[in-house]
Amino acid sequence: MKLESYWTESADAFVPPVRELPARVDVAIVGGGFTGLSAALAFAKRGARVAVLEAGPRVAAEASGRNGGHVNNGLAMDYADVAAKVGAARARGWYHAYDASVDTVERLVREESIDCDFLRHGKLKLATRPQHLEALRRSAQRLIDDGVDTDVEILDAARVRAEVQSGRFHGGLLYKRSGQMHMGRFAHGLAAAAERRGAEIHTGTEVRRIQRIGTGHAHRLATGRGTVEADQLLLATGATRHGGYGSFGWLRRRIVPIGSFIVVTEPLGAERAQALLAARRTYTTVANIHHYFRLTADHRLVFGGRARFAISSPQSDAASGEILRAGLAETFPQLGAVRLDYCWGGLVDATQDRLPHAGERDGLYYSMGYSGHGTQMSVHMGERMAALMAGEPNANPWEGRDWPAIPGHFGAPWFLPAVGLYYKLKDKLA
Repeated sequence: MKLESYWTESADAFVPPVRELPARVDVAIVGGGFTGLSAALAFAKRGARVAVLEAGPRVAAEASGRNGGHVNNGLAMDYADVAAKVGAARARGWYHAYDASVDTVERLVREESIDCDFLRHGKLKLATRPQHLEALRRSAQRLIDDGVDTDVEILDAARVRAEVQSGRFHGGLLYKRSGQMHMGRFAHGLAAAAERRGAEIHTGTEVRRIQRIGTGHAHRLATGRGTVEADQLLLATGATRHGGYGSFGWLRRRIVPIGSFIVVTEPLGAERAQALLAARRTYTTVANIHHYFRLTADHRLVFGGRARFAISSPQSDAASGEILRAGLAETFPQLGAVRLDYCWGGLVDATQDRLPHAGERDGLYYSMGYSGHGTQMSVHMGERMAALMAGEPNANPWEGRDWPAIPGHFGAPWFLPAVGLYYKLKDKLA
């Protein structure tokens, strides 16, 4: 079993041209994940000279390439709960931002001819207890009554059993606008499109210091390969993994890095895979510590979850892989001792409200904190931040939101084990 991401291992690595670091650009982007690559493509289309500065040796090697391969619409929390806190109009706008984000991914795949097995078969949220199904019914009815999503549909246990070969589920809520894709191949195609349009991507270029020039948006970035001055700067990376951001250490107090873990089986064969998940959707279970799964184009099962509230590392990934093996066996016992070919973990940059945060502070633009729902929103927000920075009004769907610091969070997330125990207890008592 390889302790590597299936998405990056089964896709060609994007290799940018060898070039000197430019002394000056219109826009510098820190981070070569989906947000940064999407923004670079959008800026290049506008004729700007843009440079992506990625610390690692390849693009999209962190969260963008270490996720479950879902491209889902819908909020991370129940729409009704969000509406109760911020009002129906604002909650509706945020929900529709996720619809738009899936549309953005699909459009880029089509426009840039990205071969990444993109499918739009929907997402099925599965109830593991009868009371979960009743909660899903209420969620669906509220979405329909408010005119937020009239395409959602409740499936009873028999209909779920007809497409998910497992006896665990009592029904589910179908979101028909969701999709899926091969993350590694999408990343390669997105990076190639950005370069083709004129953007410069620099891997192995860690930003060590950021200094604001004057009182506007210009910044000077010191890297391991030299210094770059930029008229505008977009921070498009999780602030929890890298330092050097000067006065923007405040970001680290507002984001918690939570490990999420995934295993991928050996190829099951077309017939066996079709019998297992006939509709080939993305699937997620209702729980605080939940599972998510889907099939790949080569008929493997991708099975993930928050197996442990711990930071990803080889030892942590291997331990989490064994927990996921048990969860997979409980969900699909008919697979028996199926071989697991891949196991990996990655960091989810979670915010306290489980929603993204994007905007501008002291001349620096940022978009981050996607909280486990980032593959589609990160791509969308790259485009939206490019529009915002170009002066388009109302470009940022997350504009004007307070972002208080997380109490007690000053450095390493010491509180994660306690959070994990809390959610496990909630699931048991639910």
